[in-house]
Amino acid sequence: MKLFSSEHQFAYPWEQVTAANWLKYPNEVSTHVIGVDVLRREVDPSSGILTTERLLTCEQAIPGWLRHLVGGASRSYVREISLVDPKQKTLTMRSCNLTMCNLLRVHETCIYSPATDGSSTTFTQTAEITAYASWKKICDKIEDWSVERFGQNAIKGRTGFEGVLQLFSKIQEGGKLIDEVAGKGGKLIDEVTDKTSIVLSEVTDKTSSVLSEVTENVKRSIFKP
Repeated sequence: MKLFSSEHQFAYPWEQVTAANWLKYPNEVSTHVIGVDVLRREVDPSSGILTTERLLTCEQAIPGWLRHLVGGASRSYVREISLVDPKQKTLTMRSCNLTMCNLLRVHETCIYSPATDGSSTTFTQTAEITAYASWKKICDKIEDWSVERFGQNAIKGRTGFEGVLQLFSKIQEGGKLIDEVAGKGGKLIDEVTDKTSIVLSEVTDKTSSVLSEVTENVKRSIFKP
């Protein structure tokens, strides 16, 4: 078994990071993740913890020597279960591969928690990588390759998520600006609506008056002795 671990600081508050996490895929960097399907989502009414189960579909080239062992398959599936605890302010994501699990098992744990400064988020990532084969040399080779590939994907994942966070931040800022403009615009619309109502009322009164006069004149002309 081989271990992988890393830690990273995202310069965004925990609330923003956890909200953007659901928009992480697809992104232009982590192109190996081609699909994300939500299988289950529920909230514990007593604790407020949100539990989400997802299926991630990945597609990535594998070396020729490993392709012979797995039958040439390049598409794999990963089961992920995440827990969002709003009270403790933690997002814990645990995942395990469903494909090739008889040959290789990868247990990954990712935790997002507020940093000590309160304005950024600490991200810790650990993984246990275990290969199963008849010969130890093959196990070691598979595990070494898996750790290397896992590290590459981890870097891509963080880089891609940084881009998503930047975009998410701009969207939030744009939303605040829209709300502000909408608030001011709402007052203006109310003023215009009031003035329009007054004008329409005046026009309606004048129209009614003219129609009354025309009607009276028509009556006089018809019933004139």
